[in-house]
Amino acid sequence: MTGPLLSVRDLHVTFPSENGPIGAVRGVSFEVNHGRTVALVGESGSGKSAIAMSVAGLLPPTTKITGDVRLDDQPLLGLTDRQWSSVRGRRIGVVFQNSLSALTPILSVGRQLTDAVRVHTDLPKRRAWQRAVELLDLVGIADPARRAHEFPHQFSGGMRQRVGIALAIANNPDLIIADEPTTALDVTVQAQILDVLELAKAETGAGVLLITHDLGVVAGHADEAVVIYAGRVVERAPVDKFYRAPAMPYTLGLLGSVPDPEAADRRPLVPIDGEPPSPLHRPPGCAFAPRCPLAEDACLRAEPELMPATVQGNGHTVACLRSAEVQGRRPNDLFRDTVTADAKVLGHETVLRVRGLGRTFPITKGVVLRRRVGTLHAVNDISFDIRTGETLCLVGETGSGKSTTLLEILRLRPPERGSIEVLGYDVASASAHDIATHLRRSVQLVMQDSQAAMDPRLPVFELLAEPLHSAGLNARAMGERVSELLDLVGLSPDSLDRFPVTLSGGQRQRLAIARALATRPRLLALDEPVSALDVSVRASVLNLLAQLKAELGLALLVVAHDLAVVRHIADRIAVMYLGHVVEIGPSETLFASPRHPYTQALLSAVPIPDPQRERNRRRIVLTGEQPAAAGLPDGCVFAARCPLRPTLPESLQRSCRTKRPASVNYGGVQVACHAA
Repeated sequence: MTGPLLSVRDLHVTFPSENGPIGAVRGVSFEVNHGRTVALVGESGSGKSAIAMSVAGLLPPTTKITGDVRLDDQPLLGLTDRQWSSVRGRRIGVVFQNSLSALTPILSVGRQLTDAVRVHTDLPKRRAWQRAVELLDLVGIADPARRAHEFPHQFSGGMRQRVGIALAIANNPDLIIADEPTTALDVTVQAQILDVLELAKAETGAGVLLITHDLGVVAGHADEAVVIYAGRVVERAPVDKFYRAPAMPYTLGLLGSVPDPEAADRRPLVPIDGEPPSPLHRPPGCAFAPRCPLAEDACLRAEPELMPATVQGNGHTVACLRSAEVQGRRPNDLFRDTVTADAKVLGHETVLRVRGLGRTFPITKGVVLRRRVGTLHAVNDISFDIRTGETLCLVGETGSGKSTTLLEILRLRPPERGSIEVLGYDVASASAHDIATHLRRSVQLVMQDSQAAMDPRLPVFELLAEPLHSAGLNARAMGERVSELLDLVGLSPDSLDRFPVTLSGGQRQRLAIARALATRPRLLALDEPVSALDVSVRASVLNLLAQLKAELGLALLVVAHDLAVVRHIADRIAVMYLGHVVEIGPSETLFASPRHPYTQALLSAVPIPDPQRERNRRRIVLTGEQPAAAGLPDGCVFAARCPLRPTLPESLQRSCRTKRPASVNYGGVQVACHAA
């Protein structure tokens, strides 16, 4: 087809507010061609979703939108609701970030797909239902005829996202808009969703506008990258040039903030200092100048226009006066490297010892007279140690038992099965005095949602002083310790009077870490500490954790699903599946030569921020979903999804089905697999 599918020219989006109009998008221009994927990348608040929602006509009516947006030469701006109804869902399909909120909870999945088909076609109800089942089958939902009668809450997160994709492609749209379609999903589910999205693009011939902050996803699935900063396009390039020769300091900083799961050595990440400007108080000139190490006086006078990055151009444009000095440089050549490499300070003291840990939950039925109808085996026979200065990461898909393991340790109460020792104290036999005065201070937690973990009515000083007051410190000692904590995590003293809601995401996470360090703990437990952060903020928090561990000799127990992050911070990794540890060993060994098929599948699904390596490597795609832990199989818990099992001799396949594999040591790595 000739001409672009989607053409966006000089798009401006302005939202009203109590403090005046907010220019969220300012003069953005780009194109999406048929069968091609264009990725919008940038930090939170840069305007990516505002651009996408303006293209789909989903912004509030009070929003002021100007410019020219065309779909195959059909103008989209200014359409009435009735006109949008004939475009959205038929010619434009949208995959939303939060699939649960995007689905109607009181209607079955099949009914919602049927309605999406019938509103744009004249198909009878029975044929539309058949189309709904076909769509579920197309996006990889097992037993689609039965699952079509179920409701969204009966589906896992990955399956709901597949349903969202099925809704988006129900009428073979020309354009698919995917707004962070894999955020907060496990790496295996993320790989499945991205494969489904590629299949949908191939089936419909649609162009895709992909909004994401995961540069590994961009490397594997985008044809062109458009970098957005402060509402403007600052760089636009074919994806290979985007990674090989970035010309904008901001782009170089984003790439330096991303951990590489295949990196030969573990170097500190190179974060971008500072925060994006407020849309109400943007600086004159280049919006990135206050954070840019190459900024000069000319950068402060006027915003640079998009210009060809090289003499040849070749579709690579950049809005930077000093782009020639950026190309060919590495992130750490440009941005200051404030953190030294994570020193190996492993001590001989065992901070945490877990042996045979088990935890079950009753499955009940009934409302008035509840009765037990089954047992959910959340954690089964978990054993590991953590020494001073060591980081152990628990990884695995959602429902594998990672967070339950963490919470069982933090309870500091006798476990249901097994034993837990903290600093030599068996929590089952430790006195209440020892637990209250010693162990509670020695074990602290950093939660995933730092804002929800803090009292919004307390300023920073009170939040940091609260655990110190509980520890019995006087006012002078509390003041001194609070100052030490701010300095330790890199927060400014002028933040003491601010409330959590006024802090950025990175500042809140630093505050959460400072609060956890208040009582000088020996073990720091972190539950998905960077999963909700932008790449640049995530890099600074990861560097901070590495620095604190090296300086304070902390032992870290980390729950994470991002294996690129795990590779960067972990000394040892425990891979969990359905409540069992299937492989545990040194990080470098597991990444170099994983033995368990589940570990191999996890690692093969981690996106690599390099187009050539990402698109040419071997992938192991797991089929189906992780089963519920209510009825564990007699044999290997991974046997039903194992890609290796069908290739094994019949005797080994029989063992996989009937005999639970023992954990065996292979060169310092414990593996529970009959075919290890």
